[in-house]
Amino acid sequence: MSKILSFLVISLVVLYVGAWYYELTLPVTTDKDTPSKIIFIEPGTPLKKIASLLEREGLIKNKWIFIFETYRLGLTNQIKAGEYELSPREPLAKILETLVQGRVVTHYVTIPEGYNIYEIARLLDKAGLCSRNDFLQVVQDKEFLKKFNIPGDTAEGFLFPDTYAFWRGISCRLIVATMIKRFWEVWNSEFAERAKELGLSVKEVVTLASIVEKEAVMPQERPIIASVFWNRLKRGMKLQSDPTVRYAVKRFYSRLRYRDLRYRDPYNTYIYPGLPPGPICNPGKASIKAVLYPAKTDYLYFVSKGDGTHYFSRTLREHERAVDIYQRGIRPRKSLTTKKEKTLETQEKVLKSNNGTSEDTSSQK
Repeated sequence: MSKILSFLVISLVVLYVGAWYYELTLPVTTDKDTPSKIIFIEPGTPLKKIASLLEREGLIKNKWIFIFETYRLGLTNQIKAGEYELSPREPLAKILETLVQGRVVTHYVTIPEGYNIYEIARLLDKAGLCSRNDFLQVVQDKEFLKKFNIPGDTAEGFLFPDTYAFWRGISCRLIVATMIKRFWEVWNSEFAERAKELGLSVKEVVTLASIVEKEAVMPQERPIIASVFWNRLKRGMKLQSDPTVRYAVKRFYSRLRYRDLRYRDPYNTYIYPGLPPGPICNPGKASIKAVLYPAKTDYLYFVSKGDGTHYFSRTLREHERAVDIYQRGIRPRKSLTTKKEKTLETQEKVLKSNNGTSEDTSSQK
C-alpha cells in the first residue's frame, strides 16, 4: 500500500513540475498570425490585477502561476507601470521579464520650431502623453522651473523643439524637464560667450529669437530679419511684430484685426517699445544663432511677398511702396518698378550669403 501511495505522490509531483515547466517556458500559442496585444498598467496596480489582465488578454494561461512565479523570484514590487506590447507567442517568463525591465512602448513626438506652450500642450494631449491642463500647470510652476535655471515665470522659449522619445504614463514634469535639458545642451559655451559680448542675457536672446522664428519662413532670411529687429532696437523704434500681438491676444491662427494692434498688453510690440517680457514661442537653434550673428544690413522694415520671402526696406517710404505692391496689389509706375527691381537684386545677393532653417509664416513689418 505504501508503495502505491509513494508512486502516486511521485507521479503527482512529476505532473506538477511538468505543468509548471510548461506554463513558464511555452507560450499560449505558436501561431505566427496571432497579433500582439497592447496593454497599459497603471501606477500602483496590484499584482493580482496585473495577472488577471494578462490572462484576460490571452497572454498567459494561468494567472496563479504568474503570481506564484513573481513571488518566488521576489519581483512583486518590480513590475513597472506603462504601456506594453506583448505577444501570446512569448512564454510567461519572457512576459514577466519585459514587465520587470520596463520595456514600454516608445512614442516619438516632434515639437516643431516656433510652437508655443499652448500648442505643445495640445500636441502632447492629442498624443495621449500629458493632458493640456497638466502640461500648462507644470510649465508655469515657478518653483519647479527654478531647478532648471529658467529666467522667467514660464518655460516658454526654453522647451527646445526636437523629436523626443516618450512613453504613456510618463509624468508631465519629466517631459518638461527633458525639453528644458535639451535647450541647455544646445545653448553651448559659444552662444553664452557671444551673448555676453553683445550685452544680452539668455532670456533676451531667446525672446528675440522667438520673434525671428515666427516671422521667418525661408531659412536664409533669418539673419536678415534678425538684423531688422536689431536695427530698430538700436534706434529706439518699436518692433511692431505681428506674432507678438497674436501672443498677446492668444489668437494664434485667425487673421489679426486692426483693433488687435491696439490691444494693451506688454507683449504687444506695436504699443510697447523694446523686447516683450519674454519669448513668444520656442525657437530652434538657427533662430538663436541668427540673433547672435545677424546679417549686417541697414534695413528697418520688411513685408511679406506672399511666397515665403520678404521685401526689405531701409526707409518708410520704400516700405510703403512695397506694401502697395505685395499687400495691396498696386503696381507702381515703370520707373519705380525698375528701381525696385534693382533693389531686389541687391537683396537676393544678401540672401545668398546667409543660412538657417524655419517653418512658420510672417506678415509685414
